[in-house]
Amino acid sequence: MAIEEPFFGKNVQSMLKLGRAQGSIMSVAMQHGLEIVEITPRRVKQAITGKGAASKEQVAAMVANITGYDVSKLNSDATDAAAIAISYTMQKIKTNSTASKKKRSSSWDQFMKENPDKILK
Repeated sequence: MAIEEPFFGKNVQSMLKLGRAQGSIMSVAMQHGLEIVEITPRRVKQAITGKGAASKEQVAAMVANITGYDVSKLNSDATDAAAIAISYTMQKIKTNSTASKKKRSSSWDQFMKENPDKILK
């Protein structure tokens, strides 16, 4: 499960409310054994638009482009949430692809350990 990493803002009350909400969500996720990944807004923007300083409008436009969904009636919180989910998914796909490549190379090591008689010395 991916959530936006908290950032320091000027409004302390908003920060406290956001922290409570995130803490509650993280607690439930942990109770269900879900992996929790915090992603910074900058990293989300970078993954979705290619620019870490992209505007909310640019993020929304790319979410619409990626999903094929009309996001014009959604508020920026909804498109931000979609962007977080998309960037998390992209990260997982990349990680799994890298892991499978590593697994293939380590499987050769495993083969050699299991078959020492087939190794020429």
